[in-house]
Amino acid sequence: MNKKMLFIYNPKAGKARIRNKLADILDIFARAGYEITIHPTQKHQDAMELTAKREPIYDLIVCGGGDGTLDEVVTGMIKSGFNTPIGYLPAGSTNDFGGSLSLPKNMVKAAEKAVKGRNFACDIGSFNQDIFVYIAAFGLFTEVSYETGQDIKNILGHMAYLLEGVKRLSAIRSYHMRVAYEDKVIEDDFVFGMITNSLSVGGFKRITGKHVKLDDGVFEVTLIKLPSNPLELNNLIVSLLDRNIDTNAMYCFRTAKLYLESDDTIAWTLDGEYGGSHKKIEIKNLNKAIDIRV
Repeated sequence: MNKKMLFIYNPKAGKARIRNKLADILDIFARAGYEITIHPTQKHQDAMELTAKREPIYDLIVCGGGDGTLDEVVTGMIKSGFNTPIGYLPAGSTNDFGGSLSLPKNMVKAAEKAVKGRNFACDIGSFNQDIFVYIAAFGLFTEVSYETGQDIKNILGHMAYLLEGVKRLSAIRSYHMRVAYEDKVIEDDFVFGMITNSLSVGGFKRITGKHVKLDDGVFEVTLIKLPSNPLELNNLIVSLLDRNIDTNAMYCFRTAKLYLESDDTIAWTLDGEYGGSHKKIEIKNLNKAIDIRV
């Protein structure tokens, strides 16, 4: 009997890259012996709902799209209460997580990896009642990913994030926060923070730290303090991109769990999508919670 695959893809992701190679992708899946159920996403959270409600009949779920589409599939997987290996065809604008997994950028080669690769047990994160795959962030630049239109993302790629972010440099907002992890407590004013399990963010490598492992049970945490002047802000951004840690300007540490509490409600982004506005956050590393084909 043929193996069964659920193939969920975002037809709009990354200049419709999957749609242009769809026949070749399906041919690879069929030749690998899969009976394929195909679902192009129709709306926001469509992939999450479909994955969460799926019957336990599939041997493999393949997700085609950007990191946001993958986030929906993984969230649906956790909500379903049972695991199925996930194949990932990275087809978004930045594909941070696909790059961290060393998945091919070529759609056809990525399809071959999905059916012929090995399962890699990967960490993901819980964020209050939500799930994220590789990043939860707030503050400077984080509003960009879900305020920038898809068409602009497709045309400009990485530059869309940078250009939109630069517009906001003249109106930087800081947040007074109390951060607790392990036996430590930090209280300060922050302009940016990210909790990550990725080798890159926004296409920038090394920004999350050195010696990052996706299955070690801990996150890399970066919290940037409020700079006192524009020059200090510029130096901060350069230091962050080069990963030259300035301990007077930022906190960097690894942890499996942390609690964040702010005086004001803060908007968060999870894997590049809007994650809601919150005052209290509990983040936990779910060690090796999903299997991804690599």
